[in-house]
Amino acid sequence: MVRAYTRREYIKKIPGSKIVQYDMGNLSAEFPISLSVAVKAPTQITHNALEAARIASNRYMQRKAGRMGYHLKIRVYPHHIVRENPMATGAGADRVQDGMRKAFGKPVSTVALVKKNQKIITIETNKKNFKDAKEALRRAAMKFPVPCRIVIDRGEELVK
Repeated sequence: MVRAYTRREYIKKIPGSKIVQYDMGNLSAEFPISLSVAVKAPTQITHNALEAARIASNRYMQRKAGRMGYHLKIRVYPHHIVRENPMATGAGADRVQDGMRKAFGKPVSTVALVKKNQKIITIETNKKNFKDAKEALRRAAMKFPVPCRIVIDRGEELVK
């Protein structure tokens, strides 16, 4: 019998994702306006950066629009496991270390691989909270290691 192995079976200790929630706010209501943060270049976004962006944008929207005035969704998941070859520093480190010999590395973090113009976070809201949603996404975009832009997905005719 042939068994198909997944790559994760070879990794002994997978670091846990720090992202607590992917959907926040009012999950049942239909909102007329939808905005997203899109990256301008392909990159890797760590689970730490995604969680920091989620906290920043969610806290701002809760303060401005209330719990039921928006729906925030994280649209990427950090699947890719990043490894690091720890290098010793200090006195006598050259005698302890092997350098690049057997430098496979230990799992350190997980990242989401995103393509150019891919949407990362989306906020749905009404016309009254449009400016607040835009500011929340701007604050979230500051947490990412790549230039971002804010895109209006739906309801552009309502805000112009």
